[in-house]
Amino acid sequence: MPFSRLIAPANALAAGFALVAVDDANARAGGSNSFGSRGTQTYAAPPATNTAPKAAPIEKSMTQKGAPTMAQTPQPSRFGGWRGILMGGLIAAAFVSIFGFGALASVLGFLLQLALVAGAIYLVVSFIRSRSQPALAREPVRRLGGTPNQDMLNRPSSASNGSAPGSAPGLTIGSGDLDSFKRLLGEIQTAYGREDIDKLAAMTTPEILAQFSQELADNAKQGLRNEISDVNLLQGDLSEAWRENSSDYAMVAMRFSLVDVMFNRATGHVVSGDRTRPTQATELWTFRRDDRTRADGWQLSAIQQAA
Repeated sequence: MPFSRLIAPANALAAGFALVAVDDANARAGGSNSFGSRGTQTYAAPPATNTAPKAAPIEKSMTQKGAPTMAQTPQPSRFGGWRGILMGGLIAAAFVSIFGFGALASVLGFLLQLALVAGAIYLVVSFIRSRSQPALAREPVRRLGGTPNQDMLNRPSSASNGSAPGSAPGLTIGSGDLDSFKRLLGEIQTAYGREDIDKLAAMTTPEILAQFSQELADNAKQGLRNEISDVNLLQGDLSEAWRENSSDYAMVAMRFSLVDVMFNRATGHVVSGDRTRPTQATELWTFRRDDRTRADGWQLSAIQQAA
């Protein structure tokens, strides 16, 4: 086959790879991924809202997958499963140690008595741990808007009257919190577009910061940079709020617009997006506030795409 005939397919293949590289580049903070941690609710489906009836599941998290959530953990029977087997073995050990089987039985009885004591300690410790498990205070789904055309995150601030549009036992989501979520949406996206790691660190958990840093590094390796501006919240719903392990969690569904452009670092050529035309996205952001660092306020701890 003439060499000239091989050039065209090779060029087409190279162009295809270049297009894939651009498409895989991370646009906006989080891109199209779902990642982060939501405490015990990391892999639980969030309640539906008008803004996001369904959310994509978490794909990447430091929280172990398969760990039971407090809201869904079934209470085991008092003597079921491994505890039942252990209890049966302990009862048998007790009978053997009492009645014995000669000299050998006395030795075995001594060992079985040790097993009896160890098993009893295990059961006591397990019982204490089960009683000390923190209770998960979940909030039912609440619409944040008073009318179909108005959502609470864009409403006039009512923090002065102490109103609490969302609350759960031990946790209140007030107007000031909702204002913080709206502000963080814009500030995090803008800081991401500026590659301002220090500012991102102040507004995100270490897990989210690591993910953002990796995304920005991947863009840089491809010679690209993500420019983000004009972030505007269009609609927002509080999906749920809860408290666990001395931390407050609030999950907010947000539909927002932004100017999202990916351009070549060396030439400034735009490879995706439009500097004059904003795009829209719908995501669910989970914010966390720890008691030990309460003065730092809310931090982004998870992003999920609306499915």
